[in-house]
Amino acid sequence: MLKNKNLLITALCLVPQFFFAQYTDVINSNRPGETMSAYAVGKSVIQAELGVYGIKEKHDLLDYDASGFGTDITLRYGAFLEKLEFILDLQYQMENFDTPYTSYKKNNFRQTVLGAKYLIYDPYKNYKKEANIYSYKANHAFNWHELIPAVSVFAGANFVGAENPYSFSPQSSISPKIVLITQNLFGGGKWVFVTNIIADYITTDYPSYGYVLTLTHGFNDKWSGFVENQGYKSDFYSDAIVRGGAAYLINSNLQVDASVSTNFKNTPSIFYGGVGVSWRYDGSYKEKQMEFKGKEKAKKNKDNELEQREIDYQAKERKRKAKYE
Repeated sequence: MLKNKNLLITALCLVPQFFFAQYTDVINSNRPGETMSAYAVGKSVIQAELGVYGIKEKHDLLDYDASGFGTDITLRYGAFLEKLEFILDLQYQMENFDTPYTSYKKNNFRQTVLGAKYLIYDPYKNYKKEANIYSYKANHAFNWHELIPAVSVFAGANFVGAENPYSFSPQSSISPKIVLITQNLFGGGKWVFVTNIIADYITTDYPSYGYVLTLTHGFNDKWSGFVENQGYKSDFYSDAIVRGGAAYLINSNLQVDASVSTNFKNTPSIFYGGVGVSWRYDGSYKEKQMEFKGKEKAKKNKDNELEQREIDYQAKERKRKAKYE
């Protein structure tokens, strides 16, 4: 019984260590949702997230139908600091438009964003959940600390070329994009809730403000699913979109996913469906792993030393009592 209690204590003490570093044992992808996670990929880690999708639109007022497909790729690189990540986000889309009077095509970069994300606050840093070896209920009760989110900020720029049909202006432009990111882990990490508050194209004539809320659940070591709500508003275009999908972990550095998206209006009504893959290269990531192992070894040595002192003390006490008996 005592051995089982010691194993329980050890497990509970090691759980928070998983969150101290940005790097995780398995790939941590933003796909297939649209939110950015609060945590970076890890120092010297390279990650690519690629997807293809089909799109169908119908606008009742303008009386057009549109269909097409696109591709999006996000490149993430952790550099300089464990909390810092550089991000390049590209999206290219091609569509065919049909109206009662004419047909035409539209294709270009729908999005080109370059920026960096930094973790401001990690609720699991220097946090240790105390274990109650006498109460199973206490150890499995809701952990109120999980309500405290990790907080990150993304700052970058939109790059728009001249004569881009997806732009509100025929001129080329560079404009800021800022995202406030929060992330909560519930149920020991089986549930993840991420929020993004977005200010986009801030210095242009048509700034856009929006949000994305994503709830992800890990069903087992391989499968996870998510639901998402995204909204954005500007004088150029406003909409609210719901999204859902699933991801499958092939190995620790490779994930595939699928998702669908739709909205609730007819100006236009839209429907997206897509698949994607996320891949990570972590061959150069050694520093934090070595540091963690070093700390673990030092802790183990310290625990052994304290245990030996206790044994010696108990032996001396027995000799002292035997002397006077």
